[in-house]
Amino acid sequence: MADEPSAPTLHALSRSQAVDPSSQVARFGADEPLELDCGKAIAPWQIAYETYGTLNADKSNAVLICHALTGDQYVASVNPVTGKPGWWERMVGPGCPVDTDKYFVICSNVLGGCMGTSGPASLNPETGEPYALTMPVVTIRDMVRAQARLVDRLGIDTLFAVVGGSMGGMQVLQWAASYPERVFAAVPIATGARHSSQNIAFHEVGRQAIMADPDWCDGAYIEAGKRPVKGLAVARMAAHITYMSDSSLHRKFGRNLQDRDDLTFGFDADFQIESYLRHQGMTFVDRFDANSYLYVTRAMDYFDLAAEFGSLPLAFHDTKTRFCVMSFTSDWLFPTSESRMIVKALNAAAANVSFVEVDSDRGHDAFLLDVPEMFSTIRGFITGAARARGIPAPGPARPAAADAAQTATGGAD
Repeated sequence: MADEPSAPTLHALSRSQAVDPSSQVARFGADEPLELDCGKAIAPWQIAYETYGTLNADKSNAVLICHALTGDQYVASVNPVTGKPGWWERMVGPGCPVDTDKYFVICSNVLGGCMGTSGPASLNPETGEPYALTMPVVTIRDMVRAQARLVDRLGIDTLFAVVGGSMGGMQVLQWAASYPERVFAAVPIATGARHSSQNIAFHEVGRQAIMADPDWCDGAYIEAGKRPVKGLAVARMAAHITYMSDSSLHRKFGRNLQDRDDLTFGFDADFQIESYLRHQGMTFVDRFDANSYLYVTRAMDYFDLAAEFGSLPLAFHDTKTRFCVMSFTSDWLFPTSESRMIVKALNAAAANVSFVEVDSDRGHDAFLLDVPEMFSTIRGFITGAARARGIPAPGPARPAAADAAQTATGGAD
């Protein structure tokens, strides 16, 4: 078996993907600015995306998948940096709940990300150097605005469904609130209508860890030829704890020692959980940009639909979108109470909504794992929604990649 790429090689791959991704790219020129919530605009700009399946003749079968904080557009295909399978291959693919034999699936890298969509690691056209902290701060609504521009470029008026978990779920809710006429069905999973004080606190710990790293260089580390790997690794370690539950940590690690029979009475990784977290931190730094981590976590912190619309029910006033809201019993990052708040608001808005709390001890990350009840619920909801919309079986049409390449004129390569 071939050796895995070394860390420097992985970092080089990651850096190149931020500027020139392997996926499709829709590019928007200087005359097509993206207006942002902060009052600024970026132009030119680009959004990197992948597509799966075939768009039907009436373009009624398009499904947008929204990724979480450290995800990317490779929802059901191999990540070109890590070589690992798509992050949601159990959910998206032939015969899966989001069946690519029936639906045309789009997944884009978020604005502010580092896998080809404009973000702090992208080149600033005015300077030829990476944006770094000169990139305007972005919001979840800005991310959705960028996705809407991509959907327009693909010639799609209405999305059959928008699906996502965690930060992806925030995007789903923003889509339903900002573009209700363009979303037939919405599946927000393990998410909330605003970021809690506790979650903002965890994000701030991570950001401070990055900014305290001397190699962060006030955000200009790429130009300085450095990387704040220690700070970013610590940020990832702290965040990863929040993705798991106490019971899953205990079941997987307990107080087991790591490759030793006795305590060392030192500060090496005596326990398996310490070794695991260090591994998670150090593998993360070679696929993710530190400044992107700052920007994307800030976007989550700013998310608050009730503040945007005056109240949460008003965010969904007169919506015709069908909703399936899902939470997990052991998720303390986005507990079931957050989902119930969304459901209560949707009920107040007389929306068509179903709600499922999945019994799982795997914590927040359950939405990315093999949880049969989640798959069966989403399969049933998607199938019922497709029947209600009258989506026909796929007929003869161009392959998705070819169709997208043609419709994204001047933007896909």
